[in-house]
Amino acid sequence: MACRGGCCRPFPPVSTVPVSTVRRWFYLWRDNGLWLTPNHVLLMAMREAQGREASPSAGVINSQSVKTTESGGPSGHDADKKIKGRKRHILTDTQGNLGHAVIHAADIQDHDGAPLALAEIVKPFPWLWYVFTDGGYAGDKLKEALRRIGKWTIDIIKRSDTAKGFEVLPRRWVVERTLAWLNRNRRLTKDFKQTIASATAWRFITSVQLFVRRNVRH
Repeated sequence: MACRGGCCRPFPPVSTVPVSTVRRWFYLWRDNGLWLTPNHVLLMAMREAQGREASPSAGVINSQSVKTTESGGPSGHDADKKIKGRKRHILTDTQGNLGHAVIHAADIQDHDGAPLALAEIVKPFPWLWYVFTDGGYAGDKLKEALRRIGKWTIDIIKRSDTAKGFEVLPRRWVVERTLAWLNRNRRLTKDFKQTIASATAWRFITSVQLFVRRNVRH
């Protein structure tokens, strides 16, 4: 129904709506990969401040499945976790500092998603070759995929068959703690973004926030 008083005006075409300054820079830095740079620099600075080599030689990898929203975009069903959404693969150093993150549909298995993350970390961290992880990454399929991207040692940390209740597992708890830290950001409680690129960018933005807070405290 038309507005008789003339108070209603049609919305302008989407193409003519100006993009805010913040959004423009966010998309620019997302598309050229710049959000990864401050995370990379801060990780090396943090390690040097702790008396370690700037570039790590060992890391810990794990994944987390999260629900998506009505925004749309790629998603899948994780039958193990019974979650429809996306899977966040992250790799940290042995101190829990985020080194890299890859996001994909939740129906991709861990042994298929891990090579995606490890292949992209070869250039920024060329000395990283030893990776701790859990039983979800065991098997020949992962080993075969990793042979194509370099020499890796995968150390599977398994829970004891005799253990009862909660058990802190060596090395694995570090990356699980990092996932918990990152999820405190309200933008990461679910995957709200339509595109994988935006979801990944917010992963690194949150990591940079954590680095800055730690530097301020020290």
